[in-house]
Amino acid sequence: MPPIDRSDRSATRAEHSLLAELQPVVESNLHRHLEVAKEWFPHEYIPWGKGRDFDGPLDGEPWTPDEATLPEVARESLVVNLLTEDNLPGYHFAVAEFGKDGAWGNWVDRWTAEEARHGAALRDYLLVTRAVDPRALERARMEHMSAGYLRPDGYSALHAIGYAAFQELATRISHRNTGRISTEPVCDALLARIAADENLHMVFYRNLVEAAFELAPDTTMEVVRDVVTGFEMPGSTIKDFGRKSAEIAIAGIYDLRLHHDSVVMPILRKLLVFERGGLGPAGEAAREELAAFVERLDAKATSFVDRREGIRAARAKREAVPAV
Repeated sequence: MPPIDRSDRSATRAEHSLLAELQPVVESNLHRHLEVAKEWFPHEYIPWGKGRDFDGPLDGEPWTPDEATLPEVARESLVVNLLTEDNLPGYHFAVAEFGKDGAWGNWVDRWTAEEARHGAALRDYLLVTRAVDPRALERARMEHMSAGYLRPDGYSALHAIGYAAFQELATRISHRNTGRISTEPVCDALLARIAADENLHMVFYRNLVEAAFELAPDTTMEVVRDVVTGFEMPGSTIKDFGRKSAEIAIAGIYDLRLHHDSVVMPILRKLLVFERGGLGPAGEAAREELAAFVERLDAKATSFVDRREGIRAARAKREAVPAV
């Protein structure tokens, strides 16, 4: 099913029919998720003893840049991750648009609750440790959320499910690597805990895509092609995202090499995308397009890694020059 024309009633009926057939899979995976998900409490990961009042009505201490002890790129990545979580109402609306009845509605509410916990924990950590300018953070939140979130025009419900499978895995990797590069044990532990949740979310959505392949192989292959070839992180509308994502990539938190090796290929292998039989002409064409794109992505990733080494070497050379 290519991105659908919402005015095409037959395409809409086909979408609803596929979603109805997936409901038992949604229910079984919801039960699985609830069985394996571990309860945790954000307040246990926040070093509250470091907290102090800020300036303002409470007449506390104004924030100063010297309080930002985390590496700059770790702070940038934390803020991008948090702003992405802040836009959760938009994501909830987009996903809930497919229905709030039955198991799917229960999943949407559970997923929303878990993602909201991530945002609360990240904000508490950043503010308590005074890692970032609180006024700048709030202004960024207001700007990003005011712009809202719009899923791509014509994307079907299955497109959203497929996108979530890849995006949740990408987010897990971003959180985990941000924690490691922070060099701060509490930050690392918090982001490892959040990353564990994101991995369970990825498994849920990936399992739905796997089931969809059995029900509608051509449609699902076209969806996977669309998602992989047009993939963007949900925070791509954040102000200065291009610059921020470039620094995040140079630091090795999330880059093309990781995207190809640790996100795209593992999911495609698990879904047996390149081994599946039973495809019609449309599915085979979509698979060929996907294979060609993945090959180009691999080449771009290799080129990026080579360029990054040069960038890192140049920066190290500049930093080694004594200040005059």
